[in-house]
Amino acid sequence: MNIEIPQELKKEYPFTGKFFTTPSGHKLHYLDEGSGHPLIMVHGNPTWSFFYRNLVKNLKDHFRVIVPDHLGMGMSERPQNYEFTLANHIDNLSALLKSLNITKASLIVHDWGGPIGLGTALKNKLDTTHTIIMNTAAFVDENIPSSINFCRTPVIGEYMMRGLNAFAWPATFMAVEKPLSSSIKKGYLLPYNNYKNRIGVARFVQDIPMSEQHPSFKTLKSIEENLSQLPGEKLLLWGAKDFCFTTHFYERFKTLLPEAKTVLLEEAGHYLLEDAEDKTLKCIKSFLTN
Repeated sequence: MNIEIPQELKKEYPFTGKFFTTPSGHKLHYLDEGSGHPLIMVHGNPTWSFFYRNLVKNLKDHFRVIVPDHLGMGMSERPQNYEFTLANHIDNLSALLKSLNITKASLIVHDWGGPIGLGTALKNKLDTTHTIIMNTAAFVDENIPSSINFCRTPVIGEYMMRGLNAFAWPATFMAVEKPLSSSIKKGYLLPYNNYKNRIGVARFVQDIPMSEQHPSFKTLKSIEENLSQLPGEKLLLWGAKDFCFTTHFYERFKTLLPEAKTVLLEEAGHYLLEDAEDKTLKCIKSFLTN
Protein backbone atom coordinates (compact mmCIF):
# COMPACT_ATOMS: atom_id res chain seq x y z
CA MET A 1 0.00 0.00 0.00
CA ASN A 2 1.21 3.46 -0.86
CA ILE A 3 -1.01 5.33 1.57
CA GLU A 4 0.91 7.61 3.90
CA ILE A 5 -0.23 8.69 7.33
CA PRO A 6 -0.80 12.47 7.08
CA GLN A 7 0.97 14.71 9.56
CA GLU A 8 -2.24 15.55 11.41
CA LEU A 9 -2.76 11.86 12.23
CA LYS A 10 0.78 10.95 13.24
CA LYS A 11 0.11 11.92 16.85
CA GLU A 12 -2.94 9.64 16.86
CA TYR A 13 -1.18 6.83 14.98
CA PRO A 14 2.56 7.25 15.67
CA PHE A 15 3.55 3.71 14.74
CA THR A 16 5.93 2.22 12.22
CA GLY A 17 4.27 -0.81 10.71
CA LYS A 18 5.83 -4.05 9.54
CA PHE A 19 4.90 -6.37 6.70
CA PHE A 20 4.46 -10.13 6.53
CA THR A 21 4.05 -12.19 3.36
CA THR A 22 0.95 -14.38 3.65
CA PRO A 23 0.77 -17.96 2.33
CA SER A 24 -0.89 -16.54 -0.81
CA GLY A 25 2.09 -14.25 -1.40
CA HIS A 26 0.42 -10.98 -0.41
CA LYS A 27 1.71 -8.31 1.97
CA LEU A 28 -0.06 -8.07 5.31
CA HIS A 29 0.64 -4.98 7.44
CA TYR A 30 0.84 -5.23 11.21
CA LEU A 31 1.98 -3.32 14.27
CA ASP A 32 4.45 -4.91 16.69
CA GLU A 33 4.99 -2.53 19.60
CA GLY A 34 6.50 -2.99 23.03
CA SER A 35 7.80 -6.15 24.65
CA GLY A 36 6.75 -8.83 27.10
CA HIS A 37 3.64 -11.01 27.06
CA PRO A 38 2.05 -10.88 23.56
CA LEU A 39 -1.28 -9.08 23.27
CA ILE A 40 -2.98 -9.61 19.93
CA MET A 41 -5.70 -7.18 18.80
CA VAL A 42 -7.89 -8.18 15.86
CA HIS A 43 -10.03 -5.58 14.08
CA GLY A 44 -13.18 -5.95 12.01
CA ASN A 45 -14.91 -4.22 9.10
CA PRO A 46 -14.59 -1.38 8.08
CA THR A 47 -11.90 -0.50 10.61
CA TRP A 48 -8.17 -1.27 10.70
CA SER A 49 -5.37 -1.12 13.28
CA PHE A 50 -6.27 2.56 13.74
CA PHE A 51 -9.25 1.36 15.82
CA TYR A 52 -6.86 0.09 18.51
CA ARG A 53 -4.45 3.06 18.44
CA ASN A 54 -5.18 4.28 21.97
CA LEU A 55 -4.91 0.79 23.45
CA VAL A 56 -1.58 0.29 21.70
CA LYS A 57 -0.20 3.58 23.03
CA ASN A 58 -1.34 2.79 26.56
CA LEU A 59 -0.44 -0.89 26.73
CA LYS A 60 2.83 -1.17 24.78
CA ASP A 61 4.83 -0.39 27.92
CA HIS A 62 3.39 -3.51 29.54
CA PHE A 63 2.87 -5.93 26.65
CA ARG A 64 4.14 -6.82 23.21
CA VAL A 65 1.18 -5.52 21.24
CA ILE A 66 0.55 -7.09 17.83
CA VAL A 67 -2.18 -5.62 15.61
CA PRO A 68 -2.62 -6.93 12.05
CA ASP A 69 -4.53 -5.30 9.21
CA HIS A 70 -6.40 -8.03 7.35
CA LEU A 71 -5.73 -8.36 3.64
CA GLY A 72 -7.85 -5.80 1.81
CA MET A 73 -7.94 -3.57 4.90
CA GLY A 74 -5.83 -0.84 6.49
CA MET A 75 -2.30 -0.70 5.11
CA SER A 76 -2.29 -4.29 3.86
CA GLU A 77 -2.28 -5.29 0.21
CA ARG A 78 -5.52 -5.13 -1.83
CA PRO A 79 -5.53 -8.24 -4.06
CA GLN A 80 -8.43 -7.85 -6.48
CA ASN A 81 -8.89 -11.56 -7.26
CA TYR A 82 -8.43 -12.97 -3.77
CA GLU A 83 -10.97 -15.11 -1.88
CA PHE A 84 -11.69 -12.96 1.18
CA THR A 85 -13.16 -15.78 3.26
CA LEU A 86 -13.17 -16.30 7.00
CA ALA A 87 -10.98 -19.39 6.61
CA ASN A 88 -8.38 -17.46 4.61
CA HIS A 89 -8.26 -14.62 7.14
CA ILE A 90 -7.75 -17.20 9.89
CA ASP A 91 -4.97 -18.82 7.88
CA ASN A 92 -3.27 -15.44 7.38
CA LEU A 93 -3.33 -14.58 11.08
CA SER A 94 -2.21 -18.11 11.95
CA ALA A 95 0.77 -17.78 9.61
CA LEU A 96 1.70 -14.39 11.06
CA LEU A 97 1.66 -15.69 14.63
CA LYS A 98 3.67 -18.74 13.62
CA SER A 99 6.28 -16.50 11.97
CA LEU A 100 6.53 -14.55 15.26
CA ASN A 101 6.79 -17.77 17.31
CA ILE A 102 3.73 -16.90 19.38
CA THR A 103 2.08 -19.84 21.14
CA LYS A 104 0.87 -18.03 24.27
CA ALA A 105 -0.86 -14.65 24.26
CA SER A 106 -3.77 -12.51 25.34
CA LEU A 107 -6.38 -11.61 22.76
CA ILE A 108 -8.71 -8.68 22.05
CA VAL A 109 -11.29 -8.98 19.26
CA HIS A 110 -13.95 -6.74 17.77
CA ASP A 111 -16.51 -7.09 14.97
CA TRP A 112 -15.24 -9.52 12.26
CA GLY A 113 -12.09 -9.75 14.34
CA GLY A 114 -14.16 -11.95 16.65
CA PRO A 115 -14.44 -15.03 14.45
CA ILE A 116 -11.03 -14.38 12.90
CA GLY A 117 -9.21 -14.00 16.21
CA LEU A 118 -11.12 -16.67 18.10
CA GLY A 119 -10.98 -18.98 15.09
CA THR A 120 -7.21 -18.54 14.95
CA ALA A 121 -6.82 -19.23 18.66
CA LEU A 122 -8.91 -22.39 18.46
CA LYS A 123 -7.32 -23.70 15.25
CA ASN A 124 -3.80 -23.31 16.63
CA LYS A 125 -4.64 -24.24 20.22
CA LEU A 126 -3.21 -20.89 21.26
CA ASP A 127 -2.64 -20.66 25.00
CA THR A 128 -4.80 -17.60 25.59
CA THR A 129 -4.35 -16.32 29.11
CA HIS A 130 -6.94 -13.55 28.70
CA THR A 131 -9.52 -12.95 25.96
CA ILE A 132 -11.54 -9.76 25.60
CA ILE A 133 -14.55 -10.01 23.29
CA MET A 134 -16.09 -6.73 22.13
CA ASN A 135 -19.24 -6.29 20.01
CA THR A 136 -18.92 -9.24 17.68
CA ALA A 137 -20.34 -12.66 16.90
CA ALA A 138 -18.43 -15.92 16.70
CA PHE A 139 -21.46 -18.03 15.97
CA VAL A 140 -24.16 -18.45 13.34
CA ASP A 141 -27.02 -16.01 13.82
CA GLU A 142 -29.93 -14.80 11.71
CA ASN A 143 -29.94 -11.29 13.18
CA ILE A 144 -28.54 -8.73 10.76
CA PRO A 145 -29.48 -5.06 10.31
CA SER A 146 -31.47 -4.44 7.14
CA SER A 147 -28.98 -1.79 6.03
CA ILE A 148 -26.10 -4.28 6.14
CA ASN A 149 -28.17 -7.01 4.55
CA PHE A 150 -29.01 -4.63 1.69
CA CYS A 151 -25.29 -4.08 1.13
CA ARG A 152 -25.02 -7.81 0.44
CA THR A 153 -27.30 -7.45 -2.59
CA PRO A 154 -25.42 -8.59 -5.72
CA VAL A 155 -24.10 -5.84 -8.00
CA ILE A 156 -25.86 -2.89 -6.36
CA GLY A 157 -24.43 -3.67 -2.93
CA GLU A 158 -20.90 -3.80 -4.29
CA TYR A 159 -21.38 -0.53 -6.17
CA MET A 160 -22.71 1.17 -3.04
CA MET A 161 -19.85 0.00 -0.82
CA ARG A 162 -17.04 0.51 -3.32
CA GLY A 163 -18.31 3.23 -5.64
CA LEU A 164 -20.22 5.38 -3.15
CA ASN A 165 -18.31 4.41 0.00
CA ALA A 166 -21.68 3.60 1.55
CA PHE A 167 -20.25 1.40 4.31
CA ALA A 168 -16.99 2.80 5.68
CA TRP A 169 -18.25 6.39 5.55
CA PRO A 170 -21.63 5.82 7.28
CA ALA A 171 -19.82 3.84 9.97
CA THR A 172 -18.05 7.03 11.08
CA PHE A 173 -21.36 8.31 12.46
CA MET A 174 -23.59 5.21 12.73
CA ALA A 175 -21.07 3.22 14.81
CA VAL A 176 -20.66 5.89 17.49
CA GLU A 177 -22.83 7.68 20.02
CA LYS A 178 -20.29 10.43 20.57
CA PRO A 179 -19.43 12.27 17.31
CA LEU A 180 -15.93 11.68 16.02
CA SER A 181 -13.68 14.64 15.26
CA SER A 182 -12.96 15.35 11.61
CA SER A 183 -9.38 14.10 11.97
CA ILE A 184 -10.43 10.79 13.56
CA LYS A 185 -13.00 10.29 10.80
CA LYS A 186 -10.20 10.90 8.33
CA GLY A 187 -8.13 8.24 10.07
CA TYR A 188 -10.84 5.62 9.79
CA LEU A 189 -11.46 6.41 6.11
CA LEU A 190 -7.83 6.87 5.08
CA PRO A 191 -7.26 3.37 3.64
CA TYR A 192 -10.62 3.33 1.84
CA ASN A 193 -10.16 6.26 -0.52
CA ASN A 194 -11.18 4.75 -3.87
CA TYR A 195 -13.07 1.90 -5.52
CA LYS A 196 -10.10 -0.45 -5.67
CA ASN A 197 -9.06 0.16 -2.07
CA ARG A 198 -12.56 -0.66 -0.78
CA ILE A 199 -12.55 -4.25 -2.01
CA GLY A 200 -11.96 -5.65 1.49
CA VAL A 201 -14.86 -3.66 2.92
CA ALA A 202 -17.21 -5.13 0.33
CA ARG A 203 -15.88 -8.68 0.56
CA PHE A 204 -16.16 -8.78 4.34
CA VAL A 205 -19.86 -7.89 4.08
CA GLN A 206 -20.39 -10.48 1.36
CA ASP A 207 -18.69 -13.09 3.56
CA ILE A 208 -21.37 -12.92 6.26
CA PRO A 209 -22.77 -16.48 6.20
CA MET A 210 -26.56 -16.28 6.33
CA SER A 211 -27.22 -19.81 5.02
CA GLU A 212 -25.65 -23.26 5.19
CA GLN A 213 -24.70 -22.94 1.51
CA HIS A 214 -22.41 -19.97 2.17
CA PRO A 215 -18.67 -20.76 1.85
CA SER A 216 -17.94 -19.49 5.38
CA PHE A 217 -20.87 -21.12 7.15
CA LYS A 218 -19.02 -24.30 8.19
CA THR A 219 -16.02 -22.33 9.41
CA LEU A 220 -18.16 -20.07 11.60
CA LYS A 221 -20.25 -22.98 12.86
CA SER A 222 -17.08 -24.84 13.87
CA ILE A 223 -15.90 -21.81 15.86
CA GLU A 224 -19.26 -21.66 17.63
CA GLU A 225 -19.15 -25.36 18.50
CA ASN A 226 -15.63 -25.11 19.93
CA LEU A 227 -15.83 -21.82 21.85
CA SER A 228 -15.97 -23.65 25.17
CA GLN A 229 -12.46 -25.00 24.49
CA LEU A 230 -10.94 -21.53 24.59
CA PRO A 231 -8.61 -21.46 27.62
CA GLY A 232 -7.95 -18.66 30.07
CA GLU A 233 -9.99 -15.80 31.49
CA LYS A 234 -12.68 -14.18 29.32
CA LEU A 235 -14.28 -10.75 29.38
CA LEU A 236 -17.32 -9.63 27.41
CA LEU A 237 -16.92 -5.87 27.01
CA TRP A 238 -19.90 -4.46 25.14
CA GLY A 239 -21.30 -1.22 23.81
CA ALA A 240 -25.02 -1.48 24.55
CA LYS A 241 -26.12 0.96 21.82
CA ASP A 242 -24.54 -0.93 18.94
CA PHE A 243 -26.94 -0.91 15.98
CA CYS A 244 -25.33 -4.04 14.53
CA PHE A 245 -24.00 -6.29 17.29
CA THR A 246 -26.81 -5.55 19.68
CA THR A 247 -27.18 -6.91 23.20
CA HIS A 248 -28.79 -9.96 21.59
CA PHE A 249 -25.25 -11.05 20.65
CA TYR A 250 -23.97 -10.13 24.11
CA GLU A 251 -26.59 -12.41 25.67
CA ARG A 252 -25.72 -15.26 23.30
CA PHE A 253 -22.06 -15.00 24.27
CA LYS A 254 -23.06 -15.12 27.93
CA THR A 255 -24.80 -18.43 27.21
CA LEU A 256 -21.88 -19.87 25.21
CA LEU A 257 -19.23 -18.62 27.67
CA PRO A 258 -21.04 -18.63 31.05
CA GLU A 259 -17.75 -18.28 32.93
CA ALA A 260 -16.90 -14.95 31.25
CA LYS A 261 -16.82 -11.70 33.17
CA THR A 262 -19.17 -9.11 31.73
CA VAL A 263 -19.17 -5.33 31.36
CA LEU A 264 -22.04 -3.62 29.52
CA LEU A 265 -21.39 0.02 28.63
CA GLU A 266 -24.83 1.59 28.40
CA GLU A 267 -23.58 4.78 26.74
CA ALA A 268 -21.42 3.22 24.02
CA GLY A 269 -22.10 2.11 20.46
CA HIS A 270 -20.26 -0.21 18.09
CA TYR A 271 -16.99 1.74 18.26
CA LEU A 272 -16.95 1.46 22.04
CA LEU A 273 -13.25 2.38 22.22
CA GLU A 274 -14.24 5.80 20.86
CA ASP A 275 -17.44 6.30 22.84
CA ALA A 276 -16.01 5.18 26.19
CA GLU A 277 -12.25 5.55 25.79
CA ASP A 278 -11.37 6.02 29.45
CA LYS A 279 -13.74 3.33 30.74
CA THR A 280 -12.68 0.72 28.22
CA LEU A 281 -8.98 1.36 28.81
CA LYS A 282 -9.38 1.13 32.58
CA CYS A 283 -11.45 -2.03 32.29
CA ILE A 284 -9.05 -3.70 29.84
CA LYS A 285 -5.94 -2.85 31.86
CA SER A 286 -7.55 -4.13 35.06
CA PHE A 287 -8.65 -7.38 33.43
CA LEU A 288 -5.28 -8.06 31.79
CA THR A 289 -3.23 -7.42 34.90
CA ASN A 290 -5.35 -9.22 37.51
